[in-house]
Amino acid sequence: MKLSTNTLTVEYALLGFVYERPTHGYDIYQQLSAPSGLWQVWRMKQSQLYALLTKLEDEEYLVTTLQPQEARPPRKVYSLTAIGRAVFEQWLTSPVTHGRQMRLEFLAKLYFAYRQGPAVALPLIEQQTVTCLHWLTALQEQSSALPAGEPFAYAVQQFRISQIESFLTWLATCQLALPTPALHEEYKQK
Repeated sequence: MKLSTNTLTVEYALLGFVYERPTHGYDIYQQLSAPSGLWQVWRMKQSQLYALLTKLEDEEYLVTTLQPQEARPPRKVYSLTAIGRAVFEQWLTSPVTHGRQMRLEFLAKLYFAYRQGPAVALPLIEQQTVTCLHWLTALQEQSSALPAGEPFAYAVQQFRISQIESFLTWLATCQLALPTPALHEEYKQK
């Protein structure tokens, strides 16, 4: 189960903000743009945020209720549907399938996994480590099968191998950074 084929990582992330509690669009924007949060990974205009929330509502991953406000129009409060919750949980707990997804998608998953706590973050990190080890083995086999006299092909393979080795080192660091229960509660409040 996943979102439509044109789904962006940011759409899953928006589901993640609503997963934690029903909330309104401006609150999501404030969380998204917090300097210690996903703002470190990517930026989004507020108008884009609202367009994506509308899309997720149209696709029935989110539902809205109107919350009255004094002297202002009512605001929309977003909640996850059962399908939206299942899609987010599946996305959150699945490793990325390509190295190029580590920079944005895995970092977004890690952000929400850390917010959920070690019980969610540790399995994600472990699964991604296993996936990276498979990538590394495949690349090493490809590299050893290269014909002699192709230095560029060899250089490309070595570059890819070094990237995966860096991912593995970094994943070990992520695992060490898992918050203790007390730190986890503090982190969730941010």
